[in-house]
Amino acid sequence: MTVEIVPELVSYGPVTCLNVTGVGEPGGAEHVSAIGALYAVAGAMGGGAGPLEGLWWVEDDRPALQVPRESWRWHLLLPLAGVPEPGVVERAREVSRSSGAAVDRVRVATFTEGECVELLHVGPYSEEHRSLAVMDAFMAERGLVANGPHHEVYVTAFDHPEPRTVLRQPVRVGGATT
Repeated sequence: MTVEIVPELVSYGPVTCLNVTGVGEPGGAEHVSAIGALYAVAGAMGGGAGPLEGLWWVEDDRPALQVPRESWRWHLLLPLAGVPEPGVVERAREVSRSSGAAVDRVRVATFTEGECVELLHVGPYSEEHRSLAVMDAFMAERGLVANGPHHEVYVTAFDHPEPRTVLRQPVRVGGATT
């Protein structure tokens, strides 16, 4: 039985996360190192409050999926339960240095996306383009345009046989995209 998954319009307020920013293909050396760093620091802090997330964009005039994956830019995020007390992240990075991950790149970031189009994608990451097309049509029908980087929330582990990813696109009414 196939279940049709329909995009919805949602709103998100401020979220505080551990963050690592980088460039490179998903699953590449830099990407994997950043994930390891986030989990090492979060573990030393007592753990993150949410699943791994990624904000993705390209600095190119071509559509994002036509840009070579090694040129993709990203912020990887692990949501926290709240803003850490001063010094907590620094101590966690110090404790985590032996992990071999790039823990010095881990920062705390707070961001607000506001209004977003969101959809649960079930299946391989290589098939996300199908769900993104559904989201694009939903946005066009409502006169909405992208208003920030593409956002993914990894509900299941990367090696899960049937991955589930929340796809989220911040939006605004009409005009040029940002």
